[in-house]
Amino acid sequence: MPMFKVLTLNKIAQCGIQEFPTAQFSVSSEEKNPEGILVRSQVIPQEEINDELQAIARAGAGVNNIPVDYCTEKGIVVFNAPGANANAVKELVLAGMLLASRNIVGGINWVQGLAGQTGVAQMVEKGKSQFVGPELAGKTLGVIGLGATGVLAANASCGLGMKVIGYDPYVSVDAAWSLCPNVRKAPDLDTIFSESDYITLHIPANAKTKGMFNSEVFAKCKKGLRLINISRAELVDNAAVKQAIADGIVACYVTDFPDESVLENEKIVTIPHLGASSPESEDNCATMASAQLRDYLLYGNIKNSVNFPNCEIPYVGKKRVCVVHRNEASVLGDITNLFAGKGINVDNMISNSKGDFAYTILDVGSDVSSGVADELAKLDNIVKVRVI
Repeated sequence: MPMFKVLTLNKIAQCGIQEFPTAQFSVSSEEKNPEGILVRSQVIPQEEINDELQAIARAGAGVNNIPVDYCTEKGIVVFNAPGANANAVKELVLAGMLLASRNIVGGINWVQGLAGQTGVAQMVEKGKSQFVGPELAGKTLGVIGLGATGVLAANASCGLGMKVIGYDPYVSVDAAWSLCPNVRKAPDLDTIFSESDYITLHIPANAKTKGMFNSEVFAKCKKGLRLINISRAELVDNAAVKQAIADGIVACYVTDFPDESVLENEKIVTIPHLGASSPESEDNCATMASAQLRDYLLYGNIKNSVNFPNCEIPYVGKKRVCVVHRNEASVLGDITNLFAGKGINVDNMISNSKGDFAYTILDVGSDVSSGVADELAKLDNIVKVRVI
């Protein structure tokens, strides 16, 4: 079994590093030409990706710091850790709703400004009415995106006595089974906009969702909306939300992604990107990402990749050929025909696709020489071949 080099680009929790057996892996921030990369938030420039790289594992959910399209074309598998930080984010969503409602931040800052004065207790009793805010119970929460975090946020909000409506046209069966039965399915986003007292976002940032909350959408929203964005900065147009605040449409905006444009506005609560910043979350993300990277490098199995399909077979010690290829009808026939011509019997095989690309694992009963692997790599629509 070869020694694999794994480069860490951020500080990775020790429980994650321990997922790599020391007899088979060298893991550090000093590795040169690694087969694997472990990263949290550091940006990976396309031009710094080496030819030996097989996979990148993001110890978190978002992969906007990784050139995913480039990696896909090169046959480099990109993993993330979906759901590993879901509870931490859910808890911050709940905190965000409370901060948006009760003006807790404003109240705390006002009290701190009383330092050095006498009769503080009396001044507090006299001045507290300026920070009065509504309770969550009985209010309507719209949850956009019902993945791991969205489901947890929806369920917890039901427990707080809120009326919860959710929207996700791509909700998974597992997520649907996990939802509180009191969560009502919204037929469209306009229902969320028009009915919600609070909205929390749990969707990825992409070409379709960038600037999703703009002036047109705010015009559809219920007056007095409290918007919680612990998901992605790009989802909300900051200029539009400030105008919506000025127009009385938005009562408060809570963002985990502040920049200079949202500072010094008393109705915008700016949290310094704390969504996944808990020791439990960092441990969960590191462990999940590391385990997925380890299993791919050792056995070729894919789980939780953002650019290739899930594809796993238990490893039984036989020669294993892993092929990244285009999702074309002729590819599997070309592979098996080449093997048949070389007298190589396929004992077990699995092939799954994701968009324009596919991944195939073949366990074979005999050796596969480097020459055969090279021939396989030269077939049409083959992107990358690994022999394990």
